[in-house]
Amino acid sequence: MKLGVNTVLFKKFPVREAVLMAKRAGYDGVELSAIQGMCEHLVLDEWEKQKDELLALREETGMEFLSMEAATNDRARIEKAFAAAKALGIPLVNIGPGGSTAEGEESLQKQLAMICDFAALAKTYGVTLGVKAHVGAAVYNTPTTLRMMEASADVGVDMDPSHIYRAGEKPEEAINLVISRVKHVHIRDCKGPGPSPGDPMNQACGRGDINLFGYFKVLVENHYDGPVCLEVIGPEQDVADAMAIASESYGYMNAVLKMLGAR
Repeated sequence: MKLGVNTVLFKKFPVREAVLMAKRAGYDGVELSAIQGMCEHLVLDEWEKQKDELLALREETGMEFLSMEAATNDRARIEKAFAAAKALGIPLVNIGPGGSTAEGEESLQKQLAMICDFAALAKTYGVTLGVKAHVGAAVYNTPTTLRMMEASADVGVDMDPSHIYRAGEKPEEAINLVISRVKHVHIRDCKGPGPSPGDPMNQACGRGDINLFGYFKVLVENHYDGPVCLEVIGPEQDVADAMAIASESYGYMNAVLKMLGAR
């Protein structure tokens, strides 16, 4: 099991500094943020220009590119993400499901059709599409995640316990139902039922109310060997706060995995 951090936590800083900070915090690698309008450490419209720089950075630091977060429902943009992932050796591209919980079945059917299309397209590039349940979206809890799994055998589940927790479920129980298709984990903690995950500092693993130990226990028992990437969203963090969140979370996860005999 590889521990990584989404570079969105370091969005105030250039990609080189973001990767170096992740390395100092102890992580095995990073999830490159390609989130338009929030954090584009990987600029999809110009990824060819960044390719050599990013490959050199990976070689220099020894930090793996575990995944990419593209966070788009635009087909042309997601195809650029798949092309960039293939060129950079990134095995998986994560997106949100889009759509609306409030619009019910109609929105779910529309978004499932899109997800099936994107998953098939990803396969042609030799990468995997990861999709997670997201508060307020068409796929927002375990039942709708299971519907997504039934719709496409090619889509990978990006299991984010904070969204499942804010959907009123217990992530340490819900993960048992989807573990067979989990290809990626976005990890963070949160206090209270949401709807937002709260202040970035309280998203650090171990600070909130989610039973993350129980969650990791299920991952280990099922021999999950994919990435677990810290994803902390919110306002820009200065270097001290960003490093505190990253380091505290790594220390928590590393200790838990050692206790479980998985690290």
